[in-house]
Amino acid sequence: MRRLLPSARRASGSGDAPRPARPGRQGRNLFEAAAVYVAACAEDDQDRIDEAVTWVSPGQLTFGINELACRAVLTLARERGETPESVARSLLGVKER
Repeated sequence: MRRLLPSARRASGSGDAPRPARPGRQGRNLFEAAAVYVAACAEDDQDRIDEAVTWVSPGQLTFGINELACRAVLTLARERGETPESVARSLLGVKER
């Protein structure tokens, strides 16, 4: 099952207030949080997902996940000799226009 980003879950009407990042978590940055979050989602590891979302704000996590997606698509496009759009559509199972 695919997970929604923390900000998307709140926007869907849960009404929960955003959780602040845990104090004492120095050394964690938005890219580390994004990497752990995405890998945990791929592996369906709810404990790691729950941990990663506490490291940075939901907005920072969203930015990090977006940056990870862009870099991954660009890398795959270069490796496959395809356009980034073609790779993104392929990964999501969306037909070419």
